[in-house]
Amino acid sequence: MTAYDVDVVIVGAGPSGLTLANILGQHSVRTLVVDERDTLIDYPRGVGLDDESLRTFQSIGLVDRVLPHTVPNQILRFFDANRNLLVEMAPPDARFGWPKRNGFVQPMVDAELFGGLNRFDNVEVRFGHRMRDCTENPDGVSVSFDGGLPSVRTRYVVGCDGGRSATRRLMGVSFDGTTSSTRWLVVDVANDPLGHPNSEVGADPRRPYVSISIAHGIRRFEFLIHPDETDEQADDPAFVRRMLAQLIPYPERVDMIRHRVYTHHSRIAGTFRRGRLMLAGDAAHLMPVWQGQGYNSGIRDAANLGWKLAAVVTGKAGDALLDTYDVERRKHARAMIDLSTMVGRVISPTNRRVAALRDRVIHAASVVPSLKRYVLEMRFKPMPRYQQGAVCHADRPSPSSPTGTLFIQPRVDTRDRENVLLDDVLGSGFAVLCWSNNLRAVLGDAAFTRWKALGANFVETRPMTQLHWSGHDDPDVVVVGDRTGALKAWFDVHPDSVLFLRPDRCIAAACIAQRAPEVSEALFAKLHLTQGGETDGDKPDRAVLHVAQPAAEPSGSATRTS
Repeated sequence: MTAYDVDVVIVGAGPSGLTLANILGQHSVRTLVVDERDTLIDYPRGVGLDDESLRTFQSIGLVDRVLPHTVPNQILRFFDANRNLLVEMAPPDARFGWPKRNGFVQPMVDAELFGGLNRFDNVEVRFGHRMRDCTENPDGVSVSFDGGLPSVRTRYVVGCDGGRSATRRLMGVSFDGTTSSTRWLVVDVANDPLGHPNSEVGADPRRPYVSISIAHGIRRFEFLIHPDETDEQADDPAFVRRMLAQLIPYPERVDMIRHRVYTHHSRIAGTFRRGRLMLAGDAAHLMPVWQGQGYNSGIRDAANLGWKLAAVVTGKAGDALLDTYDVERRKHARAMIDLSTMVGRVISPTNRRVAALRDRVIHAASVVPSLKRYVLEMRFKPMPRYQQGAVCHADRPSPSSPTGTLFIQPRVDTRDRENVLLDDVLGSGFAVLCWSNNLRAVLGDAAFTRWKALGANFVETRPMTQLHWSGHDDPDVVVVGDRTGALKAWFDVHPDSVLFLRPDRCIAAACIAQRAPEVSEALFAKLHLTQGGETDGDKPDRAVLHVAQPAAEPSGSATRTS
């Protein structure tokens, strides 16, 4: 039996690391978060949250704390040089339970993620400590730190330490891609001088710009810096005021939070996992800001990796499950990088002839209803669809199969609650869901017992007319009424009636009722799931979280123990 100080060390207390820590905290995984900074970053960086991130925050019980710092259903408009509307993005649906576009104040949301860790005795956060080195062996990792924190022994290390990741360097992993030659001046101001709730991009070849409302009266402006303008010029307050004067009448009166020059990166790590070390967030991938997906991609990493780490550490799955993290996240992260890079190239040409040609093409496309709807509803945004990984397709992946995609989240009724989001019924672990059928009989006693041992929840969805019918009543099955009709509409277009849902609400497998027992058996093997007991060769030592404290805390460090 090998003793571990903690189960997981997370390097970096940014959004990916904090979200991952909350997920692990929910599953009683002993977690240590370390960050070389003295506190959370207190200035805005990301400015857009999507529906998938809000769904993840819902799953960790923090969405109600996050929502006050958002601008939901934010419209994004693209204008040409003459202020003619090129494109508008205002996606109307909320199939995953939340608006697709939301402005937000990142420092305040990150603070809520940090505060959420106070709920867990098994999670500790230590600021002011830089990971110096880590040594891996077959049954664990020894991690050493600067700043007076003693070394710890852990099962796994996850680097959420940004684009200059020390974890990635220690792993010996490449960071492939490009860095754009163009530079942008970003200016964040308080007491929004424009005041409206939406955002716009000016695709003006003279100087492309961005204006984004990010809640609480904060607005972000971004301006392209021309090649003949130096970083020193762009840092001059007079230059900043000249830029702002293009969009507001009194630039000298703005309440500036900060301004800085930055470049766009399109990079992805050579692998997201090497042995017991993994990468997430900016440490794994960097992308231009044009689709607002850098922050959200990091949250997707945490949602994908969190339940898998928890399953392995608690003995519910074998270590091989962690290999599916890279398999699943790499393709989608690459697609987001490519989309963001492409949109940036469309927005920012400074050649007037090129910009004029672009404008004509976009205006022509906008008169075609299907193309206009495609852009308006953001149907171009790549959605996760896993053909390989922690999913079990029938014989071969089919384009029409729901397996490997996220399940919808409508509002539903139960027998004792009304108008609740479906995930709040499904819980935070695995779930088996069917349409209007006897779920225990469909699965069979053996499969039902195996899923129950893993802590899965069982849900039978029905038309509202059948909500209170008691013919299939089972103490282990929750009956859900299809309040909006969205569930029936989903099953209307998918022949599968039994769904096996992962904790991240991806459909791990789907089948008709009669095939449920055999598909369940195949899925257990695919996910390397055990009977709910411990995996051979890596049985967890579940001692109470303990990190030895130094005799005296170094000056300037900040420590919070949950």
